[in-house]
Parts: sequence; structure tokens; C-alpha cells
Amino acid sequence: MTDKEYGDGTRAVRAGLPDPVKYEPTLPGPVFAAHFHLPGEPTGPYTYGRDENPTWTHLERAIGELEAPGEQGVETLVFASGMAAISAVLLSQLKAGDAVVLPTDGYQALPLLHEQLRAYGIEVRTAPTGGDGQLAVLDGARLLWIETPSNPGLDVCDIRRLVREAHAAGALVAVDNTLATPLGQRPLALGADFSVASDTKGMTGHGDILLGHVSCRGPERAAEVRRWRKVVGAIPGPMEAWLAHRSLATLHLRIDRQCSTALTLARALAERADVTGLRYPGLPGDPSHTVAARQMRRFGSVVSFELADRKRADRFLEELRLVDDATSFGGVRSTAERRGRWGGDAVAEGFIRFSVGAEDPEDLIADVLRALDEAGAAG
Repeated sequence: MTDKEYGDGTRAVRAGLPDPVKYEPTLPGPVFAAHFHLPGEPTGPYTYGRDENPTWTHLERAIGELEAPGEQGVETLVFASGMAAISAVLLSQLKAGDAVVLPTDGYQALPLLHEQLRAYGIEVRTAPTGGDGQLAVLDGARLLWIETPSNPGLDVCDIRRLVREAHAAGALVAVDNTLATPLGQRPLALGADFSVASDTKGMTGHGDILLGHVSCRGPERAAEVRRWRKVVGAIPGPMEAWLAHRSLATLHLRIDRQCSTALTLARALAERADVTGLRYPGLPGDPSHTVAARQMRRFGSVVSFELADRKRADRFLEELRLVDDATSFGGVRSTAERRGRWGGDAVAEGFIRFSVGAEDPEDLIADVLRALDEAGAAG
């Protein structure tokens, strides 16, 4: 699909499908193969299972059509997990003596990468997402890593501004787009060199597979990331790739319901005296709303807020009937957790990250308000 004018729903249900062939399925089943028939010279798209697979090809084309519809020169590669995708960009683009700028408030596993990068002789600088804080430590860096909205605090930075300043300083820019998905924002259209995501979350949306992807601007960058994937073998299984492609067909339906309900939930929580620190970029009063409204097409499925303390938060989670106490986000079933239990996020003990699912909004919100009342009554 090359027409940029197609709507998100049309694109999602048809992205990456092969040309129709009589008697063949519209979405071919997963190809399980470690090797392929390869007489003569080893040329062609499929030689060995660690390099390429037809099931990946369909999925990569589909994600590419969502990330950069109608754009030429964008290549997408899929990985075994979101962390594999993140690592591939960082470790394919950086070498000893380089400097990288990362967010202080990003994904919890990023500090593990800090240690590894420093061990390789790479300087790691950090600054907060909000207020475009990373600009203050950009000078001389090789790569700027943006996560917007940030996880779990939901701060937003101005992608266009950071890209402009980074490119002027000679730095590449990668954007972790996990929370927004390509239906929420398109980092490559905002100038970024890489759009990266954990597709374990909203892209596949069912909480049953681990997957990640990197969309690269230009064949040179894509070749570097592809080489890294081959060297470390961070490849997805064909079944996971096929399930992910199948799941993309409902992406727009899931995202629209989740984002709409997330905004309704945020509005309801804003009326509660026992809820503080409420964050959702779609709320007009949110500190990030002005910037988010300029660059985001949808505001995501995650709402964050604080309750009085750990005891109140735990009681709230116990009282929920339609929400699972589980990590991760973006799934069709709502989940919530007290992020402080992991110890890696700079959040209060009563901080809740709430991922809105596809339940009926009135049922979900009634459940949340009831659980808040019960938690408060318990003292």
C-alpha cells in the first residue's frame, strides 16, 4: 500500500499483505525454516533462517507502512523483543569514545544498558524528558535517544525541536515510540532517524508475545541494524511474527477504544480528591498537552496517578475486578500496577501506572471508582 491518503483502519487491515494469488491465503501462515533450498550462488532474499524469513518480511512491510506511509527509503526490521530492538540501535550506532544522551525517566531497563555502554567505553549522559531537558547535554553526542511519552511518568518532549538541534550538532536521533504506536505519532515524519518500539505492548495488544521493531531512515542505517541483528541472533520466531501481523489488523480498533476510554478515565480521576499527580497527555490541563497535541495523533492508553501511600495503592489494586495487577501495557485487558514495587523508577510508593484496555468504558470506570472508594474506606 503506497497511497498516503488511506485511513489508519484501511492501512492496518491491509498492511504488508502479499499480492493476491488464486487459492492462496490472504495472510500466509508462518514459515518454519532454518534453511532454504539454495543451489548455485547464495543470492536472493532467503538463504538462512537467522538472516531473513518470509513471515518477517510481511510483518516488516506492514509495520513500515504504518510507521512511514508513502515514504521511500524507510526499512523496518523486527526483533525478538523490545529490548533487542533498543539494544540493536544503540550498539550498532555507538563505539568507544562516542557519547549518547538518554532520558533519566525512560523505560526501567535502560539503566542496564547504561552499564553495558560504559563498559564498552561509551559516555552516557542523562537528562529528563520534560522541558526538552536532553538538549542541555547534547553537545558532542553521537546519538540522542528520546522516549516520548516517557514511561511511566508520561512526560512529552518536542520531537521536531530535539531532532533539529541534534542534527545541527551532528547527532542521530532515535525515538522510543512504544507508548504511542505509529497510530499515535510517527517519529520518522517528525525527522527522527530511527523509530523503535516494543511491539509486546500496544502494537500486538494481546499480552501473549514478545516482539520489537526498528524502522530506519535510509539503507545505510538499516544495514547497520540488520548486521547487528544477524551477529547477536536477536530474531523473532516465525509464529510470533505471524501472530503480530494478524494482530495489526485490529490495531486501529483497539487503539481508538483504548485512547478514548483513557481520556474518559483521566477526566473521572481528575474529580477525585484522593488522586494526585494525575498525568495523561490528552487532558487539556496536563503539563505535556500543548506539545503532545502538536505531534501526536492519539494520546495513548496509559494513565498515571498517585494515591496516598503504598498501603492505599495496594488496597486499590486488590479491589479492582476488571483490571489485572500486572506489568506491561497496551493490551486489550486493562492492567495496573504500583510501579514502586520494581525499585527502578523514580516514583512515589503510591504511584499507579494504569493501562486502559478495550472493556466497555462505563464498566471499567465504575470499577475503578468503586475500588478507589473501597481503598479509601479501608483507611
